[in-house]
Amino acid sequence: MTDGATGAGRLPVEPPVAPMLAKLVRRLPEEDGLRYEPKWDGFRSIVFRNGGRIELGSRNERPLTRYFPELLDALGAELPRRCVLDGEIVIAGPRGLDFEALLLRIHPAASRVRMLAESTPASFVAFDLLALGDDDLRQRPFANRRALLVDALAGAGERVHLTPQSDDPAVASEWFSRFEGAGLDGVMAKRPGLPYAEGERVMWKVKHERTADCVVGGYRRHKQGGVGSMLLGLFDGDQLRRVGVCSSFSAARRRELVVELAAHQLDDPSGHPWHGLEGTGLAASPEAAHSRWNAGKDLSWVALDPVLVCEVAFDHLQGSRFRHATSFRRWRPDRVAASCTFAQFDEVPPVELAEIFGR
Repeated sequence: MTDGATGAGRLPVEPPVAPMLAKLVRRLPEEDGLRYEPKWDGFRSIVFRNGGRIELGSRNERPLTRYFPELLDALGAELPRRCVLDGEIVIAGPRGLDFEALLLRIHPAASRVRMLAESTPASFVAFDLLALGDDDLRQRPFANRRALLVDALAGAGERVHLTPQSDDPAVASEWFSRFEGAGLDGVMAKRPGLPYAEGERVMWKVKHERTADCVVGGYRRHKQGGVGSMLLGLFDGDQLRRVGVCSSFSAARRRELVVELAAHQLDDPSGHPWHGLEGTGLAASPEAAHSRWNAGKDLSWVALDPVLVCEVAFDHLQGSRFRHATSFRRWRPDRVAASCTFAQFDEVPPVELAEIFGR
């Protein structure tokens, strides 16, 4: 990467970079010196700025640059001229972080991306600094990189933010419960002496987890056979809404589920409440179909009589959808499908993101 405007040389850290990762734990770690930060719910991104050139890397090391044109101007105005930052691309909506709005950005049409950039502009939240000027900072302690990051973002504006940080576990516990309404999905914990270890799980993350009873309306086949994921629904009045999937079954469990679900498979799916409805990762009918985002992704599904109820564990419900895939806990033969409604969820009051950013 070179800067055509200034003739600057290559950055000390060049793309692609595999982001440093975290291990999932169920309780907030507590040890002397730990640094805590909110866990943002967006697109993880490594930002490379070399003068007039900016590239947005992603967790899978594919560039996100073309999908967030409004960030390029902001990053160019608010970052040091030569730097590499780790952070999260987020979109703040009326009720907090809006991940669905982020997903809409991954669109092949540049005109669509530009329209969304104007109507729902994204922000970048920085939480680590990998390079500054000609210095590669990855082997320096995290506490030192954080101090340099604070200075580097001293002049940041409305689209580039420094993530909050605390060494007090009581503050982290408060963030965990109070910021959930803003769409943040947990808390991170990092040791101050931690170097930047690409692709390694050397941090900790504590995420929200609850359970819900859902109707199983169908399933997708796994490419190696058996049930790949079960399609979940909840009743909103008399309408069965699609809310997400339950996945991550072992090979043996995938085969067992085919047998367990066989008695409920519909020979004629035309009467299924989801037949003919497109969107949210479901084909309009159970026949083979493919994703418009990924031509190789099969969205075909097997329709089931929507009478089975299962209990699943989830971390966050955003609007009327589970933010991530859920985990199967158990069948609930004692529950009637019609009793599985949105009323089982507590409403978490939204917190203004301005409070989180300190603005």
